[in-house]
Amino acid sequence: MALSNEQIAKTVLEAVGGKNNVTFVTHCMTRLRFNLKDMAIPDQEAMKELKGVLGVVVSGGQFQVVIGQNVPKVYAALCAEAGIAQQDAIDENLDGPKEKLTLKRAGSNILNYMAACMTPMIPAMMAAALFRTIQVAIGPDMLGLVTAESSFYMLCDFVYNAFFYFLPVYLGYTASKKLNLNPVMGMLAACLLIVPGFVDLADAGASFSVYGIPCIVNNYSQSVLPIVLTVWVMSYVDRFFRKVIPDILSTIFVPFLTMVVIVPVELCLLAPIGSVAGDFIGNGLLAFGNVGGFLAIAVVAAVWEFLVMSGMHTVLIVFGISSMMTNGVDNFVLTAGGYATWAAFGMALGAFLRLRDKEEKTLALGYFVSGILGGVTEPVLYGIGFKFKKPFIAMAIGGFCGGLYAGLMHVGTYVMGATNFLSVLGYVGGGTANMIHGCVGAVIALGVSAALTYFIGFTEQDLLG
Repeated sequence: MALSNEQIAKTVLEAVGGKNNVTFVTHCMTRLRFNLKDMAIPDQEAMKELKGVLGVVVSGGQFQVVIGQNVPKVYAALCAEAGIAQQDAIDENLDGPKEKLTLKRAGSNILNYMAACMTPMIPAMMAAALFRTIQVAIGPDMLGLVTAESSFYMLCDFVYNAFFYFLPVYLGYTASKKLNLNPVMGMLAACLLIVPGFVDLADAGASFSVYGIPCIVNNYSQSVLPIVLTVWVMSYVDRFFRKVIPDILSTIFVPFLTMVVIVPVELCLLAPIGSVAGDFIGNGLLAFGNVGGFLAIAVVAAVWEFLVMSGMHTVLIVFGISSMMTNGVDNFVLTAGGYATWAAFGMALGAFLRLRDKEEKTLALGYFVSGILGGVTEPVLYGIGFKFKKPFIAMAIGGFCGGLYAGLMHVGTYVMGATNFLSVLGYVGGGTANMIHGCVGAVIALGVSAALTYFIGFTEQDLLG
C-alpha cells in the first residue's frame, strides 16, 4: 500500500537525522535537497529501501532524496512536520569550520551554483519554449495556418521573449537566492545589462564609459554568464559592506554602495568576459559537434541520463542554451539530451511489457506515463534502472542509436522545448526534413531501448519478483 505524502515526509525527515540535523532544505522537480550538519547520519542504503523514496544522491554538498513528481507535496508536508517555513534555513551553522577549498571542491561548488541558478527557471523556460514551438509550427514557415502579422503569432513571440529576452533578470533572481543576496539587487544588476538605453548604444555601436572607464557595449539580452558572474562577485561586495556599515545605516548605504562598486565591475569587466566566454562555449560546442560528428552526439545521448542522476546535466543545459543563443541552433547537447530522454521512456515501456509482478508492472507503467506526459525521467532511472541494473545498458544503447541517427542526419534543436512527448517540436525550426529526422531519431531511441530492456534487461529471478 502506497504511503501518503505526509507519511513519506515523516519517514524521510527521521531518516536524515531529524530537523536538528537539517540546516536547509528545498526541492527541485523530483528531489528533496538537504544541507545536513552531519552527512554521516543518514544510512543511504536503508533510505533507498523506504517506500516513497526512489533513490538517494549526494552531490554538490547536498543530500538529495529522489521522490518523484509529488515532491512539492512531500516537501510541504516535511516543512509542516519539522515546523519550519518552506525554503527557510533552520538553525544554520554559519560559524562552523569550513571545508578546505580543493580543485574538486571548487568544481563541485561551481556545478552546484550553476544548477541552483537554472533549476528554478525550468517551468517558466518550458512554458515559454512551447509557445515558440507552437508559433513556428503553425506559422508561415511550417503549416502556414497563420500569418506573421496575426495577433496569435505575435502573442506567441511575446510570451517566448518575455522569458528568453529577460533571461538575465530571472538568473539574477535565482543566483541571488543561491548566494543569500537580496534577489531584487541581483535583478537590478541584470536589468542594467538590458536597459533600453544601453541596448540602443550597443545597436548603434556607440562608445560609453563608467566613471571614465571605457566599457565594451553589448546587448546582453538572452545571455547567461554575464549576470551569473556579476551576482557571484556582488555577493562578496554586499557581504563586505554589511560588515563595515552600522546596522542603522545599512538599509540605505549597503545597496547603494554595492551598486556603486558593482556597476563598473559588471559593465567594464564581468559582462564582457561572460559574453566572450558564452560565445566561446557556444561556438566550441558547435565545433565539437561538427568535429565529433554523429559519434559525439551518440556518446552524449548514451551517457546523458547518468549525468541527470548526478545533477551535472543542468550545467550542460546552460552550455546548450549558450550555443543556441549564439548560433540559433544547438546540434549537440540539447539534441543528444532529447534522445537520451526518449531512451529512458523506452526503458520504462520495455519494463512494463516484460515484468510479471503486478505491482512492479504497475509502477513501470506509471514511470512511462509520467515520463511521456510529465517529461521527468528520474522515477524510471531509480525505479527500474538502479533496481534491476541491466535496463541501464538497454537505455544507453537506445540513446546511442537515436543520437547516432540524429548525428548522421544533422538534426538540430531550434527551440528549448518540453522534455515530454512534445520535445520533438523543438526540431520544427529547421524545416520539414529536420522535423522528420528528429522524430525518427526519437522513435529509434525509444524502440531500441524498449526492445533491449524487454529481451536482456531482466534475469529470471527479477521476473519472479
